[in-house]
Amino acid sequence: MAPPIKRKSEVSFLYDISRLLGIANINEAIYPILKRTAVYTGISCCVLHIFKKKTNDVIVEEAYGFDEEEKLKIKKQLRASILKKVAETGIPMLLTRISHKPQFITSSRDLNDFKTEISLICVPVMAEKEILGAFSLSLEFYESNTFKTEFRLLTIIGCMIANTVRALQEKGEELEELKEANHQLKSAFTTQFVSEEIVGSAGKMRDVYELVQKVAKTNATVLIRGESGVGKELFANAIHYNSNRSDKPLIKINCAALPDALIESELFGHEKGAFTGADVQRKGRFEMADQGTIFLDEIGDIPASTQVKILRILQEHELERLGNSRTIKVDVRVIAATNRNLEEMITKNQFREDLFYRLNVFPLYVPPLRERKDDIPTLINHFITKFNKKNGLNINRITTPAIDMMMFYHWPGNIRELENCIERAAILACDGAIHSNHLPPTLQTAQSTGTDLKGDIDNILGNVEKQVILDTLIIHHGNVARTAEQLNITERMLRLRMQKYNVNPKLFKTKDGSTHD
Repeated sequence: MAPPIKRKSEVSFLYDISRLLGIANINEAIYPILKRTAVYTGISCCVLHIFKKKTNDVIVEEAYGFDEEEKLKIKKQLRASILKKVAETGIPMLLTRISHKPQFITSSRDLNDFKTEISLICVPVMAEKEILGAFSLSLEFYESNTFKTEFRLLTIIGCMIANTVRALQEKGEELEELKEANHQLKSAFTTQFVSEEIVGSAGKMRDVYELVQKVAKTNATVLIRGESGVGKELFANAIHYNSNRSDKPLIKINCAALPDALIESELFGHEKGAFTGADVQRKGRFEMADQGTIFLDEIGDIPASTQVKILRILQEHELERLGNSRTIKVDVRVIAATNRNLEEMITKNQFREDLFYRLNVFPLYVPPLRERKDDIPTLINHFITKFNKKNGLNINRITTPAIDMMMFYHWPGNIRELENCIERAAILACDGAIHSNHLPPTLQTAQSTGTDLKGDIDNILGNVEKQVILDTLIIHHGNVARTAEQLNITERMLRLRMQKYNVNPKLFKTKDGSTHD
């Protein structure tokens, strides 16, 4: 016979339970309630199951006392049999000796694994005759115990927590719906797009996915627009590999990376002897992309003379190599991308208006990261997984303060900047977790660090001026001359201000160490 349990008054115990139900965060109330119930009654373990409406599937499960293998077996018994019956009938169940109820034993092995005879109590949690969940506990059987006290307390507590359980049920179902929607979105996206690098499901991104899906199967020219680092090339990949040209070549060229003297040779090819150094005949990128797709990144940086020839290809589907007047027919789908304002360039005679309209048949705008911040946690997890594999790391989590800093930051470098930030932080992390101190100093914002503007007007203006300088340096990757030009001050004045605010432009250099845009 088990020794009697010394208990405080039942009224005091129930009062403690009612106070816990007043906790603002209902998730934090459940475990203490289970623990206090277990301690008060002297039971082995205590479980709260919350059902999904209509199906009675368990969507939330909180437990106390499941540290040992024997107790895990009890949990298995609950889930497999008793819980199902209570969910279906709404009738409380008391199994004084589980060994005497073989219909609730999943296997003889499970029964043999129990070191002692077990008693189980399971009562429904109901509100307005609706079964929301079940409250269960298990304890060691002894002959003289009728379990009336435990049965009554569990029934009372079940009534007390009904409203809390309903709130948790709604929250759990909402979470399940979000997970299902996310799964469906990922499944649809995986089916439509061959690009594991594209991550995110924010509202604006779903609009982009829909447009990509519609245009991919056509031969229309696409102009992808968006800031630097948003992933325009990834969307070009998705369009090509989901088109009827997917088995043909996808040729990529960064127009901004080629000097004006070489860009026409790269795009259209040349004959032997066409210019100094042309020792052999060479096909251009458009010829190499015949029957396939060519991706012209940074199309706004091509010179005017080259714009005319690209316009001819779009209109007539023909070109001529440098040093040869023979016309070559090509069947190429053109996908272009730019982060520049082409309309403004047209007004300044820097970009041909007729070429713009030829390229802008199907415009596709990729939103910057600051307009889709809901995707940041998903992107963080994606990059952590990527760099764990790439660099042989074992990062398994990121702290809340670090996430808050990244959520507050405005990300002028977009996805590329976030990726670099996570790789750096993952390398610096030493305990399997990314902390806020592992993030670059550029993420130290007033809101994330609790240093909102305070003090007199001079201090406030100084803080604003410093932040403007920091933001502009980030945009130009630490290039002081270009930063001064954008801020409309001399380079000397800028350096004096950086010295005043202890700003080091080297911190904003690009990954390869350069400071060029």
